[in-house]
Amino acid sequence: MFLRTVPDSMDPAVVAAVDAELDRVAAEHRVCIRLAIESGSRAWGFPSPDSDYDCRFVYVASLETYLSPWRTRDVIETPLVGLLDVNGWDLAKALRLLVQGNAVIVEWLMSPIVYRGDEAFRTRLREVAAEVADRDRVARHYLHLGERQWRLFERNGGLKKVFYALRPAMALRWLREHPGAAVAPMHLPTLLSQCELPADFVDAVTELTALKSRTREMGTGAVPAPIAAFIATEFHTAADTFASRGPRDLTAARAITDEFFRTEALAVG
Repeated sequence: MFLRTVPDSMDPAVVAAVDAELDRVAAEHRVCIRLAIESGSRAWGFPSPDSDYDCRFVYVASLETYLSPWRTRDVIETPLVGLLDVNGWDLAKALRLLVQGNAVIVEWLMSPIVYRGDEAFRTRLREVAAEVADRDRVARHYLHLGERQWRLFERNGGLKKVFYALRPAMALRWLREHPGAAVAPMHLPTLLSQCELPADFVDAVTELTALKSRTREMGTGAVPAPIAAFIATEFHTAADTFASRGPRDLTAARAITDEFFRTEALAVG
């Protein structure tokens, strides 16, 4: 079933440009785009009036490409044009990174904004991700990302940057409150709604998000105290909760992803 969920708040001209670029990529590179989503602040739930359009996609190349001994690049990158940023990964690359604990493909699968895709493909890949994603490694991914962004904020200021630490902190909180899951929502309002949180913290996030939505330049300033305390606490707690472990046995994960990849590659031909 064809999948498309693009909110009316997005500029129709830019969305049309995304669609045209995806058509061009598919034809020029001879690939089948299985899922194309928005991955930036619009999908995270805290856009600014001038936020970029960050389209990311997963594609399957021709069987001829996979059977050739001559390796080709497993990413497709297009030039930045205005607010438009369109890039994608080969399904094989996405699966390898998923097994290694990279949370990027997990986030793509959870994006609430879909430019195009096959609903059955996304459903199956979500199931694969739930089976093979390493919960601790995904959490460590968010911890390192969040700490890096928080250091950048502390060094350079700029209230916009608070959100890039806040979202990983919320993902870590969500994972702690959902101990059986390895795949967290990417959408900040969804993370907030699915966790037990102090009212003053939720109010502070809501106010800061509203400010960002109507302001091109938020400038510098003090972070609301409930948000600063939350971020610090979640990063400290996550460092103790989610273990940093050595290599794990990937036999089962590789078998699951092998089967999924072969099925998709043969289907595209």
